[in-house]
Amino acid sequence: MEMEAMQGITAKEAWDIIQAEPNAVLIDIRSSMEFLFVGHPTGAIHVPWVDEPDWEINPNFVTEVKKRILGGIVCSKTKHCAKVILICRSGNRSEEAGRALLSAGLTSVFHIDEGFEGKLDEHHQRSSINGWRFAGLPWEQC
Repeated sequence: MEMEAMQGITAKEAWDIIQAEPNAVLIDIRSSMEFLFVGHPTGAIHVPWVDEPDWEINPNFVTEVKKRILGGIVCSKTKHCAKVILICRSGNRSEEAGRALLSAGLTSVFHIDEGFEGKLDEHHQRSSINGWRFAGLPWEQC
């Protein structure tokens, strides 16, 4: 059975969901170094999809996300989950991580398809076309 595509949303759409729905959870899935030094959305929960030192997929990713929504219960058609919104640098890793969450039974998963830093422009630079920072949404760094 083929997995349906992850639902991508813009950074602004994600912000609107977070403001309207207090149970919605924004999860930054980038590496620890990216989260700390590049910056992250204010209030985002950090659960890396891949991280140093081995750069392998986090085998506990789904469990860690479930712990942050409704005490980690398994979601079903009769038990609705809080909305989970994933963000990475440019939307690629968050889509992959979102598919893992859908496969694990979560039902309300979104990914910010432009990511934190946005897509590459014609000069191969980010943060100039779209993304969380480009949209002027709240963010912080260490």
